[in-house]
Amino acid sequence: MGNFSIITEFLLIEFFNVWELQVLHALLFLMIYLAALMGNLLTIAAIITDSQLHSPLYFFLSNLSILDICSISVTLPKFIVNTLSGIHSLSVLDCAIQIFFSAFFVSAEFALLVAMSYDRFVAICKPLHYGIIMNPLRCLGAASGSWFSGLVYSTVHTGNIFHQPFRGSNVIHQFFCDVPHLLKVLSSDVFHTEFVLLLGSLSLFSFCFALLIASYIRIFSSVLKIPSVEGRYKAISTCSPQLIILLLFIVSIILAVLTDASDTSPIQNLLIAMSYTTLPPLMNPVIYSLRNQKIIVAMRKIIRKVIYSLSLKT
Repeated sequence: MGNFSIITEFLLIEFFNVWELQVLHALLFLMIYLAALMGNLLTIAAIITDSQLHSPLYFFLSNLSILDICSISVTLPKFIVNTLSGIHSLSVLDCAIQIFFSAFFVSAEFALLVAMSYDRFVAICKPLHYGIIMNPLRCLGAASGSWFSGLVYSTVHTGNIFHQPFRGSNVIHQFFCDVPHLLKVLSSDVFHTEFVLLLGSLSLFSFCFALLIASYIRIFSSVLKIPSVEGRYKAISTCSPQLIILLLFIVSIILAVLTDASDTSPIQNLLIAMSYTTLPPLMNPVIYSLRNQKIIVAMRKIIRKVIYSLSLKT
């Protein structure tokens, strides 16, 4: 180890050598970022301004939108600026910040999806006790617990990864710092500890996912007992978005963990990273808002107010 210098910065991969392609790449990600921001901000504004949306389901959905905004803001703005400026280096401190907040928001989002699934389970399987079980205090506790669990998870992982200096290659074949690529430059003891932590995390996530599947089996079995077709459709439409987002979230994380970066091309690494950093924040508002008539109506009211206020100024 004495032949290796201590790493003070990481070099991120450059996907295109041509300046025009770099600008086009940055503009594409800028449009994705702005679309995700607009969709999630509109969802939050609709839930806050419409009193009909002040219920546990939409309270959790507003927290999910906040997490999506924070999650996509960890990596994309820095990547867009670096692409346009031609800078492809990242200090160890900046890398640690990205790792910390990425793990924080991703794990908090998973915990929140678990809480949202439980909310749908109570609403469909125990409708008479829904108001008692999902009271405001319990909803606030579930949301706070999701954020806190994400904080603990990210603190443990980030502290374990960065408690020793890095030695070896400082090249990361990605557009941001992520754990699968950092594992290649960790010392042997840190790598072993982090690998055990990741396995433990994966086991915990798998256990929670199994519980969620069991809950959804009970949900759909209860839905099938509803006599009217309209009632069955309404019940399924309220819980299917959570299931879709949960499956999207799990599949993207599994792809990130199981894919070997050394055996894939830079474009493949980029697409895999987008599947768990960019796609969920972009798709969550689409899956929820375009399938929920109440949110669409509230969004239209907000857009009309904005257009009316702008017309008065002109």
